[in-house]
Amino acid sequence: MCSAGLSMEDAAERLGLSGKPALSKIENGKQRVSNLGLTAFFSVYGVDSEETRAKVRAMAALATSGKRTNLLAEYQDAIQTDSFEDYLHLEGMATAADVFFTQLIPGLLQTRKYATSIVQRSQVWSSKREVDRFVELRLARQAALDRESPLKLWSVLDESALRRVVGGPDVMREQLDWLLEVTEGREHVGIQVLPFDVGSHAGIDGAFQLLGFEVGPPVAVVETKTTGLYLEEDVDVDRYRAAFDDLREQSLDAHRSRRFIQNLIKEMKT
Repeated sequence: MCSAGLSMEDAAERLGLSGKPALSKIENGKQRVSNLGLTAFFSVYGVDSEETRAKVRAMAALATSGKRTNLLAEYQDAIQTDSFEDYLHLEGMATAADVFFTQLIPGLLQTRKYATSIVQRSQVWSSKREVDRFVELRLARQAALDRESPLKLWSVLDESALRRVVGGPDVMREQLDWLLEVTEGREHVGIQVLPFDVGSHAGIDGAFQLLGFEVGPPVAVVETKTTGLYLEEDVDVDRYRAAFDDLREQSLDAHRSRRFIQNLIKEMKT
């Protein structure tokens, strides 16, 4: 049932759609709706508030603007799940991302060799071509950090993510060097290290992300081995926001984090 008390079939009929599947694609963000089409939705769903209508129109405009990436079309062959496709939609529209990673460097900060080593070990891809395509997609996502209105990325990295030697010492040194380089001239990219000696912390249950948008509420993203959970309820998002703020408080500040990574690189060279 939709929020207006109509079944999906009834709502689709009133909107002049071919049936429930067509409406489902729109509600899941997989098919665009024109401004004229939005007017019909407002009528059928009983959206009378001009403020709400304006917000929805603004979100629709943002979703179809140049900020949205074309990665879904370009790398469709490398996207195996609807969950990851949903994530690319959200990441493409996000203006800010606060991420906490425990075992690995976030995809937006990975080098090619580091990413290749991770993807090869994932047991998802069966050929070198598939591995290469997914790595290319991961690297293409990083363009969000250098677009005209760049994604504001703040990462809290558990010390284990920095000490895990992925791909061998040379690959890992290159990765650590890149973490220093990517934050050098980009004020919108920040990294904090959560050292082992803080003990228990607010992210002990695992990695998560908070995506913020120019229009609309933020979304908390929690990934599992096979899917991703997208939490939009205020109570859920607030809990993850509080956890991230606590993690930042417990972590080394940006300057000391940089020095920490520099010392790790020196350790690896000895």
